[in-house]
Amino acid sequence: MKLLRTLLAVTAFSLVSLSAQATTITLKADLKTSLEVPPHSGKGHGLLAATYDTDTKQLQYHVTFSGLSGPATMAHFHGPAPVGANAKVQIPMTNPVTSPIDGSTTLTDDQAQDLLGGLWYFNVHTAKNPGGEIRGQVVGAGE
Repeated sequence: MKLLRTLLAVTAFSLVSLSAQATTITLKADLKTSLEVPPHSGKGHGLLAATYDTDTKQLQYHVTFSGLSGPATMAHFHGPAPVGANAKVQIPMTNPVTSPIDGSTTLTDDQAQDLLGGLWYFNVHTAKNPGGEIRGQVVGAGE
């Protein structure tokens, strides 16, 4: 009986320790025409809200946008790149691209490191702005 109680206590402690290590990180991006590279003017704007689970490596995202010069043709997460620099596509959105965009994906360790290091951005493209019409750097929700 004493051995059984000890095993139960160790198991419970292990489960608490494992669950304490998992963290959900809240992220955001404010999408603006002025943040594109190169920047331009326009009425387009949007918001990205996301969470990253460090245990499952799942990135879940919700993006809204409006005021674009025309229909969205593409949208992507890009990285690694600091503000003011461009980078390759990391996660493309499936077409058609309409607001809102909801999705989730599993990240690699390198992708997660870049994302959490502030080196990813999200942008939405249109026919008038094929390089991107609105863009925002993905940062912690408290930033």
